[in-house]
Amino acid sequence: MRYQRVESPALLNGHEAARRFFSSCFRQEDQAAERLWVAHLDQSAQCIQLDRFEGEAASVGLPVRSIMADAVRLGSAGVVLAHNHPSGDARPSKHDCQATRALSQAGEAIDLTVLDHLIFAGDGECRSMRRMGLL
Repeated sequence: MRYQRVESPALLNGHEAARRFFSSCFRQEDQAAERLWVAHLDQSAQCIQLDRFEGEAASVGLPVRSIMADAVRLGSAGVVLAHNHPSGDARPSKHDCQATRALSQAGEAIDLTVLDHLIFAGDGECRSMRRMGLL
């Protein structure tokens, strides 16, 4: 599902900007299932497209092909991913790490950089895979 914000394109030029941007995407009443948000960025780190993918209570798939196809179509320079963990544990799972690495490796072929993958817990805690050294 694609989303477009009414205000000027968001500038996601760092961890804090990305955390603030995505925290508004995860409202308390939406915490029953995992959701993945993908922000496609241009060379200036402005968000040119925002996609949401629905998951289940314990997981959400990372649609590598869909993300790559959109990146080619849009000419994305990078993407920032964010998803929630309804369990309340913001640590990335083994699957989170594997899927993010797969997307990062696929992106190298088209000069697409996975800038970060943020994981949010219900209490507002946010973990950055980039800051944890997992990207």
